[in-house]
Amino acid sequence: MTQHKNGWLAREGAFAAFTMGPLTDFWREREEREFLGVDDIPVRYARFRAKNHDRVIVVCPGRIESYVKYAELAWDLFHCGFDILIIDHRGQGRSGRLLSDTHRGHVVKFSDYVDDFDRFYQQEVAPGPWRKRYVLAHSMGGAITSLWLEKNSQAFDAVALCAPMFGITLRWPEWMVRHILDWAEGHQRIREGYAIGTGRWRALPFSVNVLTHSRERYRRNLRFYADEPALRVGGPTWHWVREGIQAGVQVLAGATAITTPIFILQAEEERVVDNRAHQRFCELRAAAGHPCEGETPYVIKGAYHEILFEKDDMRAEALNAIIEFFDRHR
Repeated sequence: MTQHKNGWLAREGAFAAFTMGPLTDFWREREEREFLGVDDIPVRYARFRAKNHDRVIVVCPGRIESYVKYAELAWDLFHCGFDILIIDHRGQGRSGRLLSDTHRGHVVKFSDYVDDFDRFYQQEVAPGPWRKRYVLAHSMGGAITSLWLEKNSQAFDAVALCAPMFGITLRWPEWMVRHILDWAEGHQRIREGYAIGTGRWRALPFSVNVLTHSRERYRRNLRFYADEPALRVGGPTWHWVREGIQAGVQVLAGATAITTPIFILQAEEERVVDNRAHQRFCELRAAAGHPCEGETPYVIKGAYHEILFEKDDMRAEALNAIIEFFDRHR
């Protein structure tokens, strides 16, 4: 494991050779499966398993993401001795879409994501052979995981949340946004249309992105969409934004019900989610006698939102901290 981890700090220098060689060979070994989620929407997932692994990490991605994007992370975690399961949430990735315009990021109820995750757990995770079970969730996946844990705190041994979506960064005052969202909710054509300032997916130049400082990883992620257009998801609908904001409120309201060991990683240069909500979540759990790991969020200095796709030094710091946290609960 140590030898594998030593390579994390120097991968970008030979990124093309790594992704076109060892990583491509590893990705071919995946198993892809699906189950029917809420309202019979097909939900896809990928898995990597080895006979000598007795621990599993469930990866719960963020909005618009697919397990296709998580090949490098799967490689790293698998070679640290974990089996890997990665879910594609409804409405994105290779899972079923909900609207005729497949670029619209939409969900009928945020709880549908949570119910899908429950079916995934009952079908794939619970019956598995593992001695220890963990979750590594990013952004929207962090909100989904947290809501699910409120009723299932004993299901996983430890959970790491990277830049979890407990609050969304808004361009306008919150009262104004809520007023607009409530109005849009009464007009189906508007509520299912793109939220203002968003639209269909398009490739943005690296120079204007606020997700990662890694040019190599950003370019690779864009290539996934170029090679497989069906993966593309653009801006959220007005209704998704409303459901997303309410989900953050629900996470904080139910924080004290979660007894699972939780480790929160936070991006210092965050532009997507509200970092203040992470601190509030930690305060609520501490007051209930279940403090988060380290009591406050672990801040990755200089990082943008996609911590797990950042430059080598920031990404390696995060991965080392996550694995050390899981190892403390082995």
